[in-house]
Amino acid sequence: MTAMKIAVDKFNNNSKNHKHSIISRDFTGELNRAALIAEELIKEKKVQVIVGMDTWQQAALAAEIGNQAQVPVLSLAASASVRPSRQLGRPTLVQMGTNVSEQIRCISAIVYSYHWRSVITIYEDDAYGGNAELLTILSEALQGVGSEIEYHLSLPPISSLSDPRGAVHQELLKLLSTQSRVFIVLQSSLPMAIHLFQEARRMDFMGKDSAWIVTDSISSFLDSMDTSVIPYMEGALGIKSCYSKSNRPFQEFSAQFQKNFKSEYPKEDNGQPGIHALRAYDGIAVITWALERLVGDTDTPKMLLKNILSSNFSGLSGTINFSNSNSLPFRIINFVGKGYKDLDFWTQDLDNPFSREGGDKNSGRNTTRILEGPVIWPGYLKRVPKGWEMPTDPKPLKIGIPANGTFKNFVEVGEAQIEPEKKYTGFCIDIFREVVKILEQNYSLPYKFHPFFGTYDELVEYCVYNKVFVL
Repeated sequence: MTAMKIAVDKFNNNSKNHKHSIISRDFTGELNRAALIAEELIKEKKVQVIVGMDTWQQAALAAEIGNQAQVPVLSLAASASVRPSRQLGRPTLVQMGTNVSEQIRCISAIVYSYHWRSVITIYEDDAYGGNAELLTILSEALQGVGSEIEYHLSLPPISSLSDPRGAVHQELLKLLSTQSRVFIVLQSSLPMAIHLFQEARRMDFMGKDSAWIVTDSISSFLDSMDTSVIPYMEGALGIKSCYSKSNRPFQEFSAQFQKNFKSEYPKEDNGQPGIHALRAYDGIAVITWALERLVGDTDTPKMLLKNILSSNFSGLSGTINFSNSNSLPFRIINFVGKGYKDLDFWTQDLDNPFSREGGDKNSGRNTTRILEGPVIWPGYLKRVPKGWEMPTDPKPLKIGIPANGTFKNFVEVGEAQIEPEKKYTGFCIDIFREVVKILEQNYSLPYKFHPFFGTYDELVEYCVYNKVFVL
């Protein structure tokens, strides 16, 4: 709001033909409030453009109302869909934020650079199928770098919860039986993300050998969020939109923003303009661009939308052009203390985007590039987290034992025996148990033998291949 007021004042001081006025409404709360508020703004307040919204779901609902009246809706939130809004039946919805799908290659590059073989995705659910699209793209991107998604954890929309903390706790309990400890928070509102990290830290999901990656949907709020909640996220990696802070327009805006923000919110301790403030300012600049190009009696909602979509100029948040898909670089950041530090940059144009060669030289895996760093990992681990651990509530390995074996000295199933130690005997069984004893010095490896009365071919070709047994 502070950024938009600055932009409106600047436009009104320089324009003779048009004047902006702002009518503000709070879209937070129940999701359907977005549609009700949009309807009130359009029908009663006669607004010509709606700008804002914290989430893509809110923007999508507001746009459904905007479509009926041909009122453009400029969303500052990142899109949860891969396809342009016009292909989704929302021609008046204009996306000022980045598309989350653009960050997926960056995520897969980070996973590849540290040789993590499996991940867990966490996201706040929505009603528009955007998460399903993103999960498909992420899964394909991870497969391309030799990794996979072990588990999807879907969190209910926070607006639907009376006890968000309790709900998050119950959902995280599901992860006790998983092995991967690389967590990708793909999409979440800021309030939900705060509950998530608070509970994850309490439940030791942010301990040593874990790794967390968050997208811009959370990182973008770092410049304006309450700094007291950032320590819960310490050790996580974040993807953050990249913009220039060295140019004169930004510096002039930043100085004015901090002055106005401090005056309006004297108790706030974090008054730097983040990417949302820059996009809010650019949103007003887009409307200004469109209004200045209206000629004569062409001042219609349809023409205003057409001019908005034809915008082409350099804004504070980057190049404003809705006709092309801009490949913007991202900053990779590390949550540290009550703030964050920059680690590296990533761009889609590079095959090996990170700065420094890394990997375990003894393993021969030193050809990938890792973040410039150094990274503060969860638990202050001084090496790269291995990204997995034995589950707290593990499922035992199901191991098929040939019950009709010819060579009893190697493997024998004593059907008359009840105790497992006596029921399964032989040289191979003894070797297996001795190996497990060595392994259990570092971690637990629960297993259970199952007699198999078929042939060896059936055991391998059917049971092992179809994962009835692991071996």
